[in-house]
Amino acid sequence: MSSARGLFITGTDTEVGKTYVAALIARRLVDSGHRVGVYKPVASGLVREDDAAAGADGRRLWEAAGRPGLLEQVCPQCFAAPLAPHLAAHQEGKVVDEALLVDGLDVCQQQSEIVIVEGIGGLMSPVTNDVYTADLAHKFGFPLVVVAPNTLGVINQTIQTLIAAATFRDRLDIAGIVLNDVQVDPSDVSISSNRGQLELHCVPPVVAHVSHGATGLDDGVNWFQLAK
Repeated sequence: MSSARGLFITGTDTEVGKTYVAALIARRLVDSGHRVGVYKPVASGLVREDDAAAGADGRRLWEAAGRPGLLEQVCPQCFAAPLAPHLAAHQEGKVVDEALLVDGLDVCQQQSEIVIVEGIGGLMSPVTNDVYTADLAHKFGFPLVVVAPNTLGVINQTIQTLIAAATFRDRLDIAGIVLNDVQVDPSDVSISSNRGQLELHCVPPVVAHVSHGATGLDDGVNWFQLAK
């Protein structure tokens, strides 16, 4: 479907730092001299002051990519309620435009070598009554980057996400896993062993580990080559 290379950023759940990691990847690509587009098909759970244009997440992606195109094209569908997008839209007397979910990517691909797409929630999060995040990943055809929070339970959550990707339609390609330090919790003794356990139990590689509060990536990954 697409003319530019791309990566699809998904997560093991919501609130695992997908936007944060997607922005770091976009910034790294820009710093490497690439023309980067960014796209978030739909967003919900926006606080009122972030409702304009693409919302807070869309703005963060847009800024990280060097402000390509128009801000409102980054995330063309935004809703306020912290619910699945179709439910959030219903509260506003609206519906999620399924055609725009896909067609909006074409706009962001213009004059881009690579597009970073941020999905909604986890792979099996519903976007409408008939469309899951995994459907969008399948339609776009970009390899997945799975963002996993460095907390207790991440092994199970990540493996479940990988199983979902491997069994959805004709399987979703996975570029790798990013372990993200979403919080600093000294009582969580799993933090020091989670990466090793992920590497032991997961076939897709752990390509990066993002420290809490990091402002850049120091992983040495060639994100452009990982994209397709």
